[in-house]
Amino acid sequence: MIQSTNWPTWIGVAAVLLITQASAVPLTRQQIEARIASAAADLTDLEAPGVDLSGLDFRGARLFGASLKGANLTKAKLRGCNLDLAVLRDATLVEADLRDASLFASVLANAKLNGANLSGARLMGNMERANLEGADLSEVKGASDMANQPMGLIRLVLTHARLRGAKLNRAELSRADLSYADLRDADLSGANLEMAKLVGADLTGAKLDEARLAGAEIHHAIFTGVEGLASVRGLESANGRELAVFDK
Repeated sequence: MIQSTNWPTWIGVAAVLLITQASAVPLTRQQIEARIASAAADLTDLEAPGVDLSGLDFRGARLFGASLKGANLTKAKLRGCNLDLAVLRDATLVEADLRDASLFASVLANAKLNGANLSGARLMGNMERANLEGADLSEVKGASDMANQPMGLIRLVLTHARLRGAKLNRAELSRADLSYADLRDADLSGANLEMAKLVGADLTGAKLDEARLAGAEIHHAIFTGVEGLASVRGLESANGRELAVFDK
């Protein structure tokens, strides 16, 4: 997994990828299976939008810049894969294994990830309106790197995402945008949510034992029935606390 990133370089690479993908020929499931079988783990710039890739074993493969919009990756094995700059908008990844995968600057808006396992994954991209109900995001690395922000704040975006019942325990979500996310019954114990945006988020029944909320924006967020609220660190310094909803 990539440990540090120069954002202007990534933008340049993204532009090149868009040009490359415009002329790339989409592959079929059979062609992709053949490449995997031949131990060709480098699937950089893979072009397979809308293709049924359910159940395939991509473990450890390089899928950098892959175009997988609307693809069916249900129960696919993607553990440890490099999916940086990949486009997975509207893709189906129900119960997929994405443990320790890298998804930097990737697009998963509207993707279906319910029941997926993303524990330990690096998440830094657009996941707005994604369905992550019951997903495992424990110990995900979704905190913004403030030492490397030459183009402005780059953050994990989970606005309006569906995270009901999801596991986010010990997740690094500093400065992530979870505005209007559905976090009902989610496990956020030990999660780092410092400076995160939780405007309008619904945390009814969530577990917040030892979570960190210093500097977070919680305007109109709902904290009713929350477990471990007394142990939350930094809640007193959260912005918009007077407009958030707590148990009376």
